[in-house]
Amino acid sequence: MRHFFLLTFVLVLAACTGKPALDDEKLSDRAFNLEEFFDGRVLAQGQFQDVFGTVRRRFDVEVNGTWDGQNLRLVEDFVYEDGSTEQRIWTLTKTGPETWEGSAPGVIGLASGEERGDTFNWRYTIDLPVPDGTLRVSFDDWMWQLSDDRVLNRAYMKKYGVDIGEVIITFEKQ
Repeated sequence: MRHFFLLTFVLVLAACTGKPALDDEKLSDRAFNLEEFFDGRVLAQGQFQDVFGTVRRRFDVEVNGTWDGQNLRLVEDFVYEDGSTEQRIWTLTKTGPETWEGSAPGVIGLASGEERGDTFNWRYTIDLPVPDGTLRVSFDDWMWQLSDDRVLNRAYMKKYGVDIGEVIITFEKQ
């Protein structure tokens, strides 16, 4: 019983942590244009850590993007530290000057995103492959363009509305 209350307290505390917002003060006058940054080859490194801060998985990603003026196609090739691989292919559509919708295999419904200043926020639910099947999680995905060739990504993951971890990625345009 004692462990149950401790776990409940930790989960409630984790759910109360601050998250970014599109209205947060901008630290630069840079304008993040998703279609410009991801058009071409982008390399990235990242890791997943659970809600307790334990790093559970690291990976490299090669992203090859193609922008046709309306749609951005992203082919993401993941290589995990254990040698396993995964490919995800996104199709993103620009729906307004700063808004996007997207889909990829495993994504439930449509992903939606918005650019504001140097920031991009992307939200979606996806069935992620795991060793014994799939895990349905929701992402609150934040990107900040740090320079012309570098983006920092921090994605908050939830299952049943409860934080389960974060993914942190740095992208470098080639």
